[in-house]
Amino acid sequence: MKVISAKDLELDEPQFKHCTGTRNACKLCTPLGACLAFRGVEGAIPFLHGSQGCSTYIRRYLISHFREPIDIASSNFSEDSAVFGGASNFKAGVANVVRQYKPKMVAVATTCLSETIGEDMTRLFHDYMKEEWFEGHPHMVKVSTPSYSGTHIDGFHAAVRALVATLAVPGDRTRRVNLFSGMVSAADLRYLKEVLEDHKVPYTLLPDYSESMDGETWSEYEKLQSGGTPIADIMASGCAQTSIEFGRTLSEYPSAGKFLSERFNVPNRQLGLPIGIRETDAFFEALAEVSGEPTPVKHTRERGRLVDSLIDGHKYVFEKRAIVYGEEDLVVGIASFLSEIGVVPVLCASGGKSGRLKRSLHDAIPTLDDRTHIHDGIDFAQIGEMADTLRADFIIGSSKGYQLSRKLDVPLIRIGFPIHDRIGGHRVLHLGYRGAQSLYDTIVNALMDVKQTNSPIGYSYL
Repeated sequence: MKVISAKDLELDEPQFKHCTGTRNACKLCTPLGACLAFRGVEGAIPFLHGSQGCSTYIRRYLISHFREPIDIASSNFSEDSAVFGGASNFKAGVANVVRQYKPKMVAVATTCLSETIGEDMTRLFHDYMKEEWFEGHPHMVKVSTPSYSGTHIDGFHAAVRALVATLAVPGDRTRRVNLFSGMVSAADLRYLKEVLEDHKVPYTLLPDYSESMDGETWSEYEKLQSGGTPIADIMASGCAQTSIEFGRTLSEYPSAGKFLSERFNVPNRQLGLPIGIRETDAFFEALAEVSGEPTPVKHTRERGRLVDSLIDGHKYVFEKRAIVYGEEDLVVGIASFLSEIGVVPVLCASGGKSGRLKRSLHDAIPTLDDRTHIHDGIDFAQIGEMADTLRADFIIGSSKGYQLSRKLDVPLIRIGFPIHDRIGGHRVLHLGYRGAQSLYDTIVNALMDVKQTNSPIGYSYL
């Protein structure tokens, strides 16, 4: 069998069509990530300082993915606000939210409009607290999230850092472990809590929207859904014995873990998203070290079942070719897992621009070769231009790649965010041996379905 390389495809330096803007972006807006992170805090309501259209757009995306209502407040800029500033809108908006929702926290994120006119958020906070503060007033947090300087993942990480920077306090060292998971699914968060509890270690998981964005049916409407990381736990994060932070591309990013390390001397361990065997092994080894507890038997058995299933399905996936796209750390984790099961990730693409995607992929996959093209700052139009000659067997990423899968006539394995065209997108489990098992079964079955469907005979036994 001939191995197809990048040189064979003459795609070392793809010549994309000239354009002056993004065409079908492979990313989402920065304050969207911040809003989701803030909804992972108990009793917090996201508040956007900018136009009402921004909050409507973000609500639409989050609701269609999580299938849950979410309120996002807005200072509701008008034409006058855009010219003269939104100080009065901010003051009135926050006061109204406090009165109507009675939250435990008002979490403020800026938008492109307020950032472009140069709103001084520190002054707005100072003036509001001077005039409106009262005993028992909700906590207030602010973060700068203009979309023209990042992606939804940048907004997510910035919001998490703002939470610990505002709330964490010093104190005597405890056994607590801080886990900063990144923007994963509600099912992933529930799995991580199970793993931490199995290791018998107190923890702060930040954020935790596993219940606030995927809760039970209510008997009465809740303005602010229950669930989320308790504010007291965030305050205690400065006393933890260590922090674990998922994200290989965060090595040079001013993250929450780095803040706690610099301000409170809390050691910070940065790991890749625990997707697949290698990265999950590293996570469990870190937990065993900080907890003093061996990996619980049920998790070692999950690992064993996963290894056994990889053997069972190897003949169906070996040397298959995949296009992977999405936020950078998810791309790294998925590509690492694909390499473990014998799939060649022929294209790893992201709209993110951290500048660390290529290095992170090579760190996670030492065997990565020139069959894999790596591109950041890319849009779906460019992905489509490359995909025509990559001969992929399937693509894996969010539902925004559906049109590409139709064009190529190959399966789309839906992961990450957003998943708008299926029920349960927020319950896709990516992490741990259990998540790898689920992803592996989904990938193998999709490939078997193609083989079965395209067979002129239609074998019922494959």
